[in-house]
Amino acid sequence: MERAGTASAVAEPCGLLIGGTWVRRPRSIEVRNPFDGRRVAAITAAEPEDVRDAISAAEAALAVEFPLHARCTVLLAAAARIEARHDEYAHAIASEGSKTIREARREPLRAAALLRLAVEEARALGGETLPFDSRAGSENRQGYYFRFPVGVVAAITPFNDPLAVAAHKVGPALAVGNAVVLKPSSATPLSALRLAEDLTAAGLPPGRLNVVTGSGEELGPALVTDPRVRLVTFTGGVATGERIARTAGLKKLSMELGSNSPVIVLADADLARAVPAIAAGAFAQAGQNCLGVQRVLLHDTVYDAFRTRLVDHVKGLNAGSSLDEDVDVCAMIDDAQAARVESWVQEAVGRGARILIGGRREGAVLWPTVLEDVPSGVRLDWDEVYGPVVSLYRVSSLDDAIERANAVHYGLHAAIFTESLRDAFTAVRRLAVGAVMVNDSTDYRLDVMPFGGTKQSGIGREGIRFASREMTETRVVCFNL
Repeated sequence: MERAGTASAVAEPCGLLIGGTWVRRPRSIEVRNPFDGRRVAAITAAEPEDVRDAISAAEAALAVEFPLHARCTVLLAAAARIEARHDEYAHAIASEGSKTIREARREPLRAAALLRLAVEEARALGGETLPFDSRAGSENRQGYYFRFPVGVVAAITPFNDPLAVAAHKVGPALAVGNAVVLKPSSATPLSALRLAEDLTAAGLPPGRLNVVTGSGEELGPALVTDPRVRLVTFTGGVATGERIARTAGLKKLSMELGSNSPVIVLADADLARAVPAIAAGAFAQAGQNCLGVQRVLLHDTVYDAFRTRLVDHVKGLNAGSSLDEDVDVCAMIDDAQAARVESWVQEAVGRGARILIGGRREGAVLWPTVLEDVPSGVRLDWDEVYGPVVSLYRVSSLDDAIERANAVHYGLHAAIFTESLRDAFTAVRRLAVGAVMVNDSTDYRLDVMPFGGTKQSGIGREGIRFASREMTETRVVCFNL
C-alpha cells in the first residue's frame, strides 16, 4: 500500500465567521490527511470568547427582519453554489476525512438537495385553527396556533459526514428563521467552512450563521451552557451527548448518538441481494457511519452459505488512499481510532472469536474485517465499533434474532432480509429501534425520513421536516370576541 503522493492542495479556509466577518486568531490547528498524515490545511483555533461573540452576533441578527421569501432565496442560491463547486467540495471531503473520493462526490449533491428540501418544508410549515368552542363557556373564543423560531441554535457536527450533517442542521435552522452557531469537527472542518462561504456569498445576513472552529473540549462548554442558546443539535458519541445533557440547562436538545446496528437474515432471504447490501453497510466510509451494519444475525440454515459469500465479496474490496479512484475502504479518521478498533477485534479473538477475513492494520487503514463466534460481553458485541468490522451470529429463529438485536443499549436502525410479510411485520413491531429496513441495509437513509433512535441512540428526530419542527416553538393565539 503506497503512502506517498496522495494528498494534494486544498484551498485554505478563511478563519472564523462571526457576525458576517471572517476573522483569524493566533492559534491554528492543522488538518491532515488520515491516510498519509500530509497537511491539508490549517484552521483557526477559536477561544471561548469567540464562541460568546458568535452567540452575541446570532442574537443580534435575530432582531433584524429576515422574511421567509428572503430566507428561501438565499438557501436556493447557496444550493446552486454548492453544486457549482462540487469537485472542490468532494476533494476537500476526501482529503480531510474518511470517505473515498467516490463516496465524497455524493455529499455535495446531497447537501444541495438538503437546502432545497429545507426551503420546501419552511414554506409548508404552519399552524391551524383550534376549536375553542369544544368546551362549554368558550363559545365566543376563536383562535389558532403558529410556529416561530426557537432563536439561537448551537449545531455541533461530526467528522464522518462533514458537509451533509452541517447542511442537515444549518439548512432547516435558517429556513425556519433561526440564527446558528456551527461548531464542526476540528478533524474535518473544511467543507463546513465552504458551506458558510457559499451561504454568505448567497446573501445570508450577517450573524445568521456563525462558525467557530477548534477543540470541542475547549469550545463546547461555552457553546452549550450559554442561556442565550435555545437549542443544541448534536451528532456524535454517547459520552459527549451525556455531558451536553448534564450541562446544557433548560433548553431543547436534539442528539443522534450512534448505534450497534443489527441485520437479521432469515432462511428465505435472497442472499444475492443481502450480501452486497450488508457489505456496503458495514464497510462504507471505513465503517465510520452511525448506521453501519455491525451485527449480522443469521438463521442456522443460511449461515454457512452467507458466510462464504460475504468472505468472497470482501476479498474483492480494495483498501488504501481516499483519493485513489479504485479504493473501496479508505483510512479511518486517525491512527488512534484504527488502533482502538484493532484492540476491540483482538479482545474478541482473545475470548474465542475467529477472524474470517481482515484484521490487518497499517496506520489508520484497517482492512475490512469479518468475525464469527464473537462472545457476549466483549465490546464488539455490545458497543458501537465505528470501524470496518462486522460480526456474524447464528440464530435459531426470528424470536431469537429479535431478542439478540434488542440486547444492546442502542436503537437507531435495524434491518431484516426475508420474503415473508408476516416475519417482516413481526420484526417491525418488536425491534426497539427508530427505523426498520426490510430487504435493505441498516445504512439506508432518505432525508425526508424522521431520523433518530431509541435508548442511547439519541433524543428527538432529524430529517428536514422533523428537524424544522424541532427548531421551532408553537404559540397559541386566542380571541375572546
